[in-house]
Amino acid sequence: MASKRDYYEVLGVPKNASTAEIKKAYRRLAMKYHPDRNSADANAEDKFKEVGEAYVILSDPEKKAAYDQYGHAGINPNMRGGAEGFGGFAEAFGDIFGDIFGGGRAGARGGQQVYRGADLSYAMEVTLEEAARGKDAQIRIPSWDDCSTCHGSGAKPGTSAQTCSTCHGQGVVQMRQGFFSVQQTCPHCRGTGRVIPSPCPSCQGQGKTKGQKTLEVKIPPGIDDGMRIRSGGNGEPGLRGGPPGDLFIEIRIKKHDIFERDGDDLHCVVPLTFAQAALGGEIEVPTLDGQAAIEIPAGTQAGKQFRLRGKGIRGLRSSYPGDLYCHMSIETPIKLTEHQRKLLKEFDASLKKGGAKHSPNNEKWTDKVRSFFNA
Repeated sequence: MASKRDYYEVLGVPKNASTAEIKKAYRRLAMKYHPDRNSADANAEDKFKEVGEAYVILSDPEKKAAYDQYGHAGINPNMRGGAEGFGGFAEAFGDIFGDIFGGGRAGARGGQQVYRGADLSYAMEVTLEEAARGKDAQIRIPSWDDCSTCHGSGAKPGTSAQTCSTCHGQGVVQMRQGFFSVQQTCPHCRGTGRVIPSPCPSCQGQGKTKGQKTLEVKIPPGIDDGMRIRSGGNGEPGLRGGPPGDLFIEIRIKKHDIFERDGDDLHCVVPLTFAQAALGGEIEVPTLDGQAAIEIPAGTQAGKQFRLRGKGIRGLRSSYPGDLYCHMSIETPIKLTEHQRKLLKEFDASLKKGGAKHSPNNEKWTDKVRSFFNA
């Protein structure tokens, strides 16, 4: 029979390794050599048992001391890698399952599991002005109150809940298979530790009934479309004593008749008459704070942009407000009278006599078209 390998060599740790280091090495190797993960390796099961045996000895201070002094002769020579001799092995491997599935031993040993309530989402529409200046609002949201019939017990009046006979009130049951000892939520009581033989007819055994409540909400100045406001504890209630979820209020800004928001900046399109664009002059434009004046130079072209500093919105994380950009749109006259059409034709003829100086862009465009077709 082959001699046993040194336990420190099996786990790949030095003799002065701490308990935490020994456990970490064991968990890594146990996952590596687990037979279910290595079905094609005929030696995986033997390595798996060897690792478990080494861990059982080195994780126990008394057995470790005896092993350090006398080697394999200092420990029980009849010890084997079966489930009977590996209580610590099964316990440690249970930790691995806990890490994989997010529960951990602590949660399983804590008795009944509690669950945080679900979060709720509420869409609130606000105007651009309200988003810029902020506002106080009231909203109606669902609420859950103790059932007035059973006073929150979930049991029909005159009856009461009973301790679950499957888990004896623990909320979890333990299953053993080979090396493993795994805890899972009790399928009978679903982790509550109790059963209700006669549920309350008003709440169907839930202990709570759904209603409505009014919540005060403060919309901060500068909030933007798509941002969310968190209202802690106003979501759905937790299960089995767990904390409630949160309420998230999502802001949706209504389309504005004049302005379009881009971050902290605002944009608007300002229509100009043909005469205003040609002759220039002062015009009034709207802002969120009232009217503002813009000096339009003579010969202003369509698309010309004018910037009004500080006339935008001061965002939530901004030190200064954004700007307002006014985009000029030249409006073409419509529904002309015969007299107006005559005047306009005479005016156009006079422009053509003046040559390119009146329409420089048109002349450049004509030159580009000629070059294109003559290329």
